[in-house]
Amino acid sequence: MPDPRFHKCSAPLTLGALAKIAGAALFEGADSDRIIKDVAPLDKAGSTDISFLDNIRYKEQFIVTKAGACIVTKEMASFAPKGVSLLITSYPYKAYALIAQSFYPQYSFAGRAGATQISEKAVIHDTAKIGKGCVIGSGVVIGANAEIGEGCCLDPNTVIGEGVLIGNHCTIGANVTISHSLIGHDVNIYPGCCIGQDGFGFAIDPAGHIKVPQLGRVIIGDHVEIGANTTIDRGAGPDTEIGSGTWIDNLVQIGHNVRIGKGCVIVAQVGISGSTVLEDYVVMGGQAGIAGHLHMGKGARIGAQSGVMRNVPAGSEVLGSPAMPIRQTMRQIAALNRLIKNRTNG
Repeated sequence: MPDPRFHKCSAPLTLGALAKIAGAALFEGADSDRIIKDVAPLDKAGSTDISFLDNIRYKEQFIVTKAGACIVTKEMASFAPKGVSLLITSYPYKAYALIAQSFYPQYSFAGRAGATQISEKAVIHDTAKIGKGCVIGSGVVIGANAEIGEGCCLDPNTVIGEGVLIGNHCTIGANVTISHSLIGHDVNIYPGCCIGQDGFGFAIDPAGHIKVPQLGRVIIGDHVEIGANTTIDRGAGPDTEIGSGTWIDNLVQIGHNVRIGKGCVIVAQVGISGSTVLEDYVVMGGQAGIAGHLHMGKGARIGAQSGVMRNVPAGSEVLGSPAMPIRQTMRQIAALNRLIKNRTNG
């Protein structure tokens, strides 16, 4: 259950209002005026809570839940306990997310404050521009000619380098460092990120490696999420680009000149080497790695811990190291298991 010390619940809502928020339909017998006060898991919910069922593994919890209401598909409605009001949708998890957002709007210092608030312990260059309604925390440093849009929140000890542009309604977590970057609107950057630092570019020489100046930028679109302690190198000449609507998990490394399209999902501990291109809606599982100068087609799916050594066509699913079409990888695993079993039995 949400701890009120950290998560503030909004006012109660009627079931009818929640149905509109979620784009769901009230099931027969549901009272649209029924008051719902909070969200909760199936096994913890009470009579004023709403829960959801999106995975058949939790069917038994649904059958005995004490929730006042539940979000389910039409196929699961017959398993509901007596007294549980139902919201029917083909996408219960999405509906739950929308309802949970309504009870727990994203916390924003800027949104709550209304007026601009700048800590006395922040250091802001005279030429920097700060939009209306921003909140600048203690220890923040903002360099010359940097521009921060309206309604932004910069948490303590974050450093915004010279010339950096940040759009409206962005949230920058504590201890973030941003340089050489142009950032869109409604971007969330979580604590500890480093964005815009030198890419790993050098000429190998027996007498000592020679640094290649990294003369590009990092360009980040709108509605992007960047998880804690992720690093994004600036380009060597071309820019490093992150498309709008892309979500990046914690501890991801993105090399110089990488271009990532719209709506991609990149899970924790992924490494993307320099000059690689991900088209729109690529998904990469945790700890996957991509060699440099490769091309991942639109909608490609890269399995967890895959080592990608060659281009992946649009819509393909690959797994393993080296990464291969997922069926081929599974056949190899099965063949290896049979070989081991035969040798053990022999």
